[in-house]
Amino acid sequence: MSKLNIDQQTIKELFENKKSDFLIPDYQRPYAWGDDECQTLWDDIFTFAFPDNDYSKFDKDNDEYFLGPIVTFKNSNGKLEIIDGQQRLTTLMLLLRAFYSRFKNMQDSNSKSTREVIAKCIWKTDEFGNADTNQLKIDSEVSTDEDKEEFLSILKTGDVNDKQKSKYARTYRFFQSKINEFLEGYPSYFAYLPTRILNNCILLPIEAESQDTALRIFSTLNDRGKPLSDADIFKAQLYKFYSDKGEKDEFIKRWKSLEEISGKIFNPISGTPLDELFTRYMYYERAVLGIRSTTTEALRKFYERNKYAILKRDVTMGDLEALAMFWNDVSNQDKDVFSERVLRKLFVLNYAPNGMWAYLLSVFFMQNKNEEGRLDDNVLYAFLDKITAFIFAYAFLHPGVNALRTPAYPEMIGIVNDEPISFKDYKFRESELRNVLDNYEFTNGRPITKSMLAWWAFQNELQPLWKLDTRLEIEHIFARKRQEVEKSLKNKRNLESLGNKALLEKSINIRAADYRFTDKKKYYDGYVNAKGRKKEGTSNRELLDMGRDVVDFTETDIISRKAGIIDAFIQYVKDNDLIIQEV
Repeated sequence: MSKLNIDQQTIKELFENKKSDFLIPDYQRPYAWGDDECQTLWDDIFTFAFPDNDYSKFDKDNDEYFLGPIVTFKNSNGKLEIIDGQQRLTTLMLLLRAFYSRFKNMQDSNSKSTREVIAKCIWKTDEFGNADTNQLKIDSEVSTDEDKEEFLSILKTGDVNDKQKSKYARTYRFFQSKINEFLEGYPSYFAYLPTRILNNCILLPIEAESQDTALRIFSTLNDRGKPLSDADIFKAQLYKFYSDKGEKDEFIKRWKSLEEISGKIFNPISGTPLDELFTRYMYYERAVLGIRSTTTEALRKFYERNKYAILKRDVTMGDLEALAMFWNDVSNQDKDVFSERVLRKLFVLNYAPNGMWAYLLSVFFMQNKNEEGRLDDNVLYAFLDKITAFIFAYAFLHPGVNALRTPAYPEMIGIVNDEPISFKDYKFRESELRNVLDNYEFTNGRPITKSMLAWWAFQNELQPLWKLDTRLEIEHIFARKRQEVEKSLKNKRNLESLGNKALLEKSINIRAADYRFTDKKKYYDGYVNAKGRKKEGTSNRELLDMGRDVVDFTETDIISRKAGIIDAFIQYVKDNDLIIQEV
């Protein structure tokens, strides 16, 4: 069991302690507090120190204000690396430094005494217990924080000028202003505020025995802040690698760019956008290593292998950049990079019943990209066609988020060995696939329903490409409301049949939801309202054609359309050589 050292302490007790030698490590995020957070802290502390604006109502022996935990672990250099509490610890240091500067010209004994205490909180002490103003009790190595030297300079000198625009400088100026306002408004209270901050504001330092333990504690304690991600830890390893090569500044620029691109294109359910990029790259590296196991280890555990060996290679950062740019092009539907037919396939895959397609495509890209980071259009199109047919069909016969790992992982290994993708050991029996499709309940809540509707929409060669951010919903061509009123469907199940559903833009779906088919037509096609405003129609080509060519949409049409979709899909799977040839 991991050992923890937990001891509630006042700010004075924690900061004065000779063992308190804090380090904001390179993998942490830059300081982020602004005026709002600082104002909240100041207001809370002031209200605590002076109940009802009366210094005499404060009980110095019993009143406490809890500021939160500080989670650390002692690294190999004996410094306390801060895992949680970086923002408040940094802010408190700047607040104390502002008080220290304000006491500079005050000669009364209380002011001198308080100044000496603050000095021992900011600086290390010599063997006689005197503050050594050359040695701060906190240091920062945050790799992506260009202003960290400004933070340390402010603590050392107490000086800040109008040209300094960092968040550290803003926070320091904020507290200088508040202290000056306080001194003017409550001159007789002044000595009490810093003393009560030091003696009665409480922190909960939690010292873990390792970085991993500290990170687990933080994840458990902190459900409001932003926990350190796996990518933050990877950044630290890459930062050290490039620092040793003398390329630290260049790495910081490259990392920031990678962070910006990932933030624009990835929206993972869990973890950060950069975590998602590292995950997609992990699948390529797993394939290179020949890992077939369907139990995918945690992201950090994978990269920790052999002391982060993958991250200590010259090619890794370039690979990540290339992979990010590829997915950026996919996200932007870049027509200078991809043909129209490839973009149509990629759109359909965005509606795939699970995300495995993105990992397969990432492996394919890494293995087949040329020097410009491009893929051959014909080869890419064939690949996308194959994985679409397989993933969609497999989802009917083997539902479940993780079921696709079994056939997908061997294919990834085949990809990196330049073998054509085939899924040869997992082909389908036509009779079994048809039986499942015929009897499948295509409810709106099942992802595969939208998957099939997206696939079907683009079987029409005239279907224009939707933007990826288009909000498409499932339209009941024969409206639910119509069935409630007319009760004309003999088989009520046909209302939720695949043959009665199509993708429709959200705004149009809302307007068309409760109408008879004859009324729906104008919404599909677009119309001018009573105010003379043009209401755009749908881009779904099939619905447009229906609206113009079909008088009514009945139960017979639902049955016929469902059969047509299923027949076309089975033929699509056949065309991709994924059906077992039965004798």
